[in-house]
Amino acid sequence: MDIEMLVSTMNQTNYDLLKRMNIKNKAVVINQFTNDKSKPPKKIDNETLKFISVYEKGLSKSRNTAIENADNGIGIICDDDLYYYDDVTDRVRTAYQKNKDADIIIFRYDTDGRHKKSFGGEAKRLGYLGTMKVSSVQVTFKIKSIKEKDIRFNELFGTGSSHYQCGEENIFLFECLKKGLKIYFEPISILSIDDNDESTWFNGFDDKSFFDRGAVFTAMSGRFYHFLIWQFAIRKYKIYRHDIGFMGAIKNMYKGHKDYLNMTHQ
Repeated sequence: MDIEMLVSTMNQTNYDLLKRMNIKNKAVVINQFTNDKSKPPKKIDNETLKFISVYEKGLSKSRNTAIENADNGIGIICDDDLYYYDDVTDRVRTAYQKNKDADIIIFRYDTDGRHKKSFGGEAKRLGYLGTMKVSSVQVTFKIKSIKEKDIRFNELFGTGSSHYQCGEENIFLFECLKKGLKIYFEPISILSIDDNDESTWFNGFDDKSFFDRGAVFTAMSGRFYHFLIWQFAIRKYKIYRHDIGFMGAIKNMYKGHKDYLNMTHQ
């Protein structure tokens, strides 16, 4: 069972990021290039590494290009600011051998900073609610399962999109569940995040973040978006209350809901 790292990055002029990330196994690297002042490295396409530079922007586009260029093993979604443990492939392979019917397995990551989350200490199968706090870098999947069900990341969402800047992983996982794929969580860490580094991860609440979240919830579920909007506003209230009021959060999420419907019905 091949383990393949699916790396999204931008404006790399050499191959050094593989060493920085401690990637030693098979990988597909999608290098989105927007820097007119330098040249991207030459394309590599061999049995262990595909390094592809493309002149485009958008994290979801990058993820989808990686999936298209991956073989039919296990794919690990990777950002370029992460550090993977030496035995990452053994940990992932063991988890899939344990959960033979799993199409997707969500893993933990280690951090001491602002990205720290409580994932629980028990292995379990995840449903819709269980996938809502998952970050993309926790996601691994059988590439064949994703391709056979024709599931991709929604390119209206994610960092670098011209529309909505978050939520692409949650929409992706909801789509997987809708199409009958099985998702498991394993309380095993496969990587670490250095919170001293600059990151494109979420850094606070404002009108736009709630606007985007409303669009995300609508894309996740056209039937239950009301529930998703209200539960989010209630659950996160203590975090955002000093930045924006409760009704302001609700109002902006419904604006995002309407904008997404207009966007997809044009």
